[in-house]
Amino acid sequence: MSISIIADIIGMCGTFSIVLAYFMIQLDKMDPKGVIYNMLNLVGAILLLISLCINFNLASFVIELFWIAASLVGLYKYFRKGRVQV
Repeated sequence: MSISIIADIIGMCGTFSIVLAYFMIQLDKMDPKGVIYNMLNLVGAILLLISLCINFNLASFVIELFWIAASLVGLYKYFRKGRVQV
């Protein structure tokens, strides 16, 4: 299996993670300010960023950096409030 195919699989896992988080919000199954939502987005963006290191696309790379930043802000706000619910 080539490194490019492995990168594509990693990227697809990242895409699945981000889309799952959004879909669960639409189904009212997840809190958009909760830790799980932000972690799914963070993990998804990191996986996509890893895949972009092999199959580079500048626009996608930049948006993933912003996606990571937004997820980290959400996690920071979540833990700053000291919530214990998931």
